[in-house]
Amino acid sequence: MQGMQGEFPAEPWRLRGDLYAGLWLVPAARMPHWPLPDGARPLSVAGRRMVVLFWADYRPEGVLAYREWLVALPVRHGRTVAATAVQAWVDSEPSRAGGRALWAVPKEPAEITFTPVGTPPGRGGVLTRLRATTRDPETGEADATGVYDRDVLRWPWRPAVRAYLLQRAADGTHRRVPLYLRGRPAWGRARLTADPRGPLGYLAGRTPVAALAVRDFVFVVGRSGRSSG
Repeated sequence: MQGMQGEFPAEPWRLRGDLYAGLWLVPAARMPHWPLPDGARPLSVAGRRMVVLFWADYRPEGVLAYREWLVALPVRHGRTVAATAVQAWVDSEPSRAGGRALWAVPKEPAEITFTPVGTPPGRGGVLTRLRATTRDPETGEADATGVYDRDVLRWPWRPAVRAYLLQRAADGTHRRVPLYLRGRPAWGRARLTADPRGPLGYLAGRTPVAALAVRDFVFVVGRSGRSSG
């Protein structure tokens, strides 16, 4: 059984479920100014920042069951490429508390739903809704809808991917968080409806240049034998 560390599981977290992701290219002038780890530089294409929005539905087979919206910036740090999570919403208090304490991921509470659309089941699309339960004093409430349309091209194998998050902690230090993902990927199409005045306003009215689903995944986050802080 997964060990508990206070009100949340100890790392690493072994999660199961389905996720959907879209890649946007956004003019740098339209982007919020998030604090990044020292030495991290956002990746850009022709002056446009790369932004990835993940919608994840974590099932009870994993250490926690919850739903999440997470925005990550691909960054270059030295000679390596990583990702920095700059916004995140979850409908689970253990996930919110653990993400912040263990890895400095800025998770906020929200109401999140996932509804299958299209056929066949497990290969069609999904409609997901986000409504934050706290109001950001600068940008207001997060209220958005995302749609991943049916698969366009499915991969015939289950590749494994290793990567890492690079997060800036409150004390200015950084956390390097190992990630491992293995599942059934497929290319598709996605779209987002967001309030231009809200925290996802920089994506409002924009179309992702690529979208991906990874179903029935195993996702491992964090290191073994490491305490929080």
